[in-house]
Amino acid sequence: MALNLKPKTWPGGVREVVLGAGNRKPLTVGGGKGLPLHTFEATFPWRPVLALEVTDVNPRTWVDAVRAPWEGVLGQPAAAAKRAVTDFGADLVMLHLVGTHPDRGDRTAEEAVADVRSVLDAVSCPLIVKGPGAGAKQNDVLSRVAEAASGEGLTLHSACQEDYKTLAAVAVAYGQVLVAESPIDINIAKQLNILLSEASIDIGRVLIDPLTGALGYGLEYTYSVMERMRLAALAGEPMLSCPVICLVGEEVWKTKEAKTPAAKEPAWGPEAERGINWEVATALPLLLAGADVLVLRHPEALKRVRRQIDAWFAGAGG
Repeated sequence: MALNLKPKTWPGGVREVVLGAGNRKPLTVGGGKGLPLHTFEATFPWRPVLALEVTDVNPRTWVDAVRAPWEGVLGQPAAAAKRAVTDFGADLVMLHLVGTHPDRGDRTAEEAVADVRSVLDAVSCPLIVKGPGAGAKQNDVLSRVAEAASGEGLTLHSACQEDYKTLAAVAVAYGQVLVAESPIDINIAKQLNILLSEASIDIGRVLIDPLTGALGYGLEYTYSVMERMRLAALAGEPMLSCPVICLVGEEVWKTKEAKTPAAKEPAWGPEAERGINWEVATALPLLLAGADVLVLRHPEALKRVRRQIDAWFAGAGG
């Protein structure tokens, strides 16, 4: 018996956002006109893109399993970024300015600017820059970074409902993309984008980070919120039509399943393989929920997720 599919059409869709400008090779994300991966009934001009996270200082909290592939370049952001793109095949890089946090080194905005510039000189892909967390220090650091890299189309991570005005202003002034971060709450995500729009941000230059937990740590809650965001976007809600970014590696590699040594829990198997599996098992549901940008830590996880994306989109275009 033949299967007669009746394609579902929607009045809305996900906006297209261009990451990178100037000397960057731009990447476009978003643009989906249907439910995630419904390639049989809707157009998806751009596949999800995969980033790898690098840090400005040696990330002491990273476990050995995820440090191993980065041996020799930890705390060297330019070299790490080049390895991420050239050796590991990342579409783009996220530079996490861990060392600018007041309690983790309190590095200056000037040092952050130097690190960002070194990465921009090392690779030609778009760059996500993650600050130390909401507050005065992040505003200072990301403002200086945005100014120094004017016109490069950086993605600044991130603005939140309680602290968005400074980053909104610098994103507009220097031609950067802004991540709007909300605490797994669709109403706050919508309200923040309304506030950003009122602050003269072009919503076509915004990504939504709905926050997520790793597998077993709230992933299903994030999935539900992302699913509702996509349905709202398809129904024509402009303030929820932005592409979604998820920081997978940051969440996964702090779970006990990823970092507990096999010697302590032998039944769990080798921690290196376990952590990679946990990262992949967190990433794939987020893609199914509609993520457009995933930030991973382990290059093997990126390789496996890429393989699955290729299989999903084989013959579908995009």
